[in-house]
Amino acid sequence: MSQARYILYFGNFKLSDTVITSWLIIAGLAIASYFLTRNLKKVPTSKVQIFLEFVIGGLDKFVKDTMGEKAIKKLPFIVPYLGSLFFFFAASNLIGLLGFRSPTTDLDTTLAWALITFFMIYYAGIKSSGLSYFKGLLEPIPFLLPLNIIGELAKPISLSFRPFGNILGGAVIMGLLYEFLRFVSMKLTGLDIPFGQLIIPVPLHLYFDIFAGLLQSFIFIMLTMVFVSNATE
Repeated sequence: MSQARYILYFGNFKLSDTVITSWLIIAGLAIASYFLTRNLKKVPTSKVQIFLEFVIGGLDKFVKDTMGEKAIKKLPFIVPYLGSLFFFFAASNLIGLLGFRSPTTDLDTTLAWALITFFMIYYAGIKSSGLSYFKGLLEPIPFLLPLNIIGELAKPISLSFRPFGNILGGAVIMGLLYEFLRFVSMKLTGLDIPFGQLIIPVPLHLYFDIFAGLLQSFIFIMLTMVFVSNATE
């Protein structure tokens, strides 16, 4: 289940289900953003705008409290980036409830997100301290330079494998459960109608797709904020 499947072919050009599902999520978020923000006013009069300002204001305050004012001033784009990343990450995990294969079960997806964070760390560090930022690799003693380099390279690896492993593990468990329930239904009824799949998997979906999916999204942006804010100090 970790291998993406190519489902559209245009000559030698192939599109995997991961790419197509990601495009659907992006299109859905873009359409939702358009309809939710097209009639905004300076003084909110609708419940939708009040809710949006509550969410965006809460996100802005949360990022500032976590990263500090210094990091926000140096990286003014960080709040919309983290908000967009969280919603895209969460939607990618939740889309499995609609029968789609979650893009998060493809390592390419989580690795791409991790590399964005990785390069953002160095962008923030260089913008804050110049090339002297790399002197931190020689601390506390120059002898530890190889270990510090390994530690830096481990950041994108850990960031990408953590959500990938958690979401993929849940998808594998749910897939095995569905096959088991189908087998039991056939043995009990003699019909290829998986009755048990209608109710029994619901609690596990609540955990793997909703709780674990949102939790992994939150952990990813938290680690991004911590790494980037540390680079600006």
